[in-house]
Amino acid sequence: MVFEFFGPRPKAIIAMAHIGALPGSPLYDADGGMNKLIDGVASDVEKLQAGGVHSIMFGNENDRPYQLTAPAEGVAAMTAVISAIKPMLKVPFGVNYLWDPVASIAIATATGASFAREIFTGLFASDMGLWEPKGAEALRLRRNLGRPDLKLLFNINAEFAATLDTRPIELRAKSAVFSSLADAILVSGPLTGQPADASDLRKVREALPTIPLFANTGVRLENVRDVLSVADGCVIGTHFKVDGDTWNAVDGERVKRFMDVVETIS
Repeated sequence: MVFEFFGPRPKAIIAMAHIGALPGSPLYDADGGMNKLIDGVASDVEKLQAGGVHSIMFGNENDRPYQLTAPAEGVAAMTAVISAIKPMLKVPFGVNYLWDPVASIAIATATGASFAREIFTGLFASDMGLWEPKGAEALRLRRNLGRPDLKLLFNINAEFAATLDTRPIELRAKSAVFSSLADAILVSGPLTGQPADASDLRKVREALPTIPLFANTGVRLENVRDVLSVADGCVIGTHFKVDGDTWNAVDGERVKRFMDVVETIS
């Protein structure tokens, strides 16, 4: 069992609920406003839950181009959207505000989330410039807000970026657990929707046999058995969308087909 809030199952599937572009971001639909954001996420959540996913993670993937420090209007809007959706949730949920660990903790705490995902450690050259996460500040905020139970999922090889840390990935993962208190390690591919390197997953698994390990990107119906033979779970966004396009709405039939296979994996 990965985390107790996932229930008594050997593998855990976290499905992404991608919120539309938030107020202040370039793609925000001011005419549709907050109601359109809430309606869009509600429709996706309904399909994800009907398909049998184990958990849902809310993210602001549509806030392109991404920022490394969340603006106040984005934090407020994402909190409002999740709060509006929360009454319909039947599964545990998490939060990820790209790419700000402090904002992710704040929103997760305000909404009563079970976990938060982010880049908490490392130094990266990225599309957004030099990227130095404020992991220590985020963990102190978790403590000061009284949520030591909030699980933190550390994505250790960021999308849209290259690490400037020359240590092998398995050593960076061990260090994230030892010095930064990671509850779980996530391994990503180079971009959203692209798979993580299978050898990276294996190296981290061997280095951390008792720490929850998730494949963070690129898991599909065609490779899920191989991925879950190594990892404890995965995060799914792109594959659950219409035509497998990250920016489309969730396709309920794709979700069901995927989860039907997952339920046969022990």
